[in-house]
Amino acid sequence: MAFRIAQISDTHLSEAKPYFVDNFVRIGEAIRAAKPDLVINTGDISLDGASQASDLAAGRLLHDALGLPLRFLPGNHDLGDAQETASHGESPIDSDRRARYVQHFGPDRWCFDVPGWRAVGINALLLGSDLVEAAEQETAIAQAMEGIGLRSLALFLHKPLFDQTAGESEISNRFLTPAQRSRLPAMLGVVPALVVSGHIHQYRSSDPDGSHHVWGPSTAFVLPDRIQPTYGAKKVGYVEHTLRPDGTHDSRMVEVPGARTLNIDDLPRIY
Repeated sequence: MAFRIAQISDTHLSEAKPYFVDNFVRIGEAIRAAKPDLVINTGDISLDGASQASDLAAGRLLHDALGLPLRFLPGNHDLGDAQETASHGESPIDSDRRARYVQHFGPDRWCFDVPGWRAVGINALLLGSDLVEAAEQETAIAQAMEGIGLRSLALFLHKPLFDQTAGESEISNRFLTPAQRSRLPAMLGVVPALVVSGHIHQYRSSDPDGSHHVWGPSTAFVLPDRIQPTYGAKKVGYVEHTLRPDGTHDSRMVEVPGARTLNIDDLPRIY
């Protein structure tokens, strides 16, 4: 039997600034009706959990209200950006912020098997950092890949690996940096069949390097072209991933009636 995952991302939830809660609730109702086997949030769960623990708490409460099996991965708004790109405007990840995230959402990396597949989730913000947790994650990922056999690999993380090709040299806070990307092949040992991310607030499905890359849209808002180029579809919604026992899959974006495609320009004081 196929295993169905509802991927939500970039929910940006907060009790003090609840601008995106209505969209989350509407999309959550649609997901609950669809009855997936698992819901995965691929990061930026909170509006500003890196600074406000109350945003982490609010995000957790709203997710628990879905009443569905859940897994989480952190985004830069939850625990700080990668050390290499923190100069782009956000504080870098540190051990205290990571511990606070784990307190609310549980492990920031995980691995599980379903028929035909191994799913591995990683903390993208740790990659390439000098924190002891980064070395621990690398060891854990390598161990998680042991015995994968003929299963297909689905890799989940907050930031996309790249825009068009793995050989890109640009360093930005949109994608993994070259140094971060370079660490993954040795850890994984196999080419993922499916790479699932968020962060860009756009939906895109592409096959650039032997893997199927799916960027999940935000449930909260889109960014105007003056801030971010158009890479894919600037819409809100979620993605349904269907993993089949034969190692194949389907991924499709789901738009939910009543969920508004908010623009961050309309909320200039949000950050």
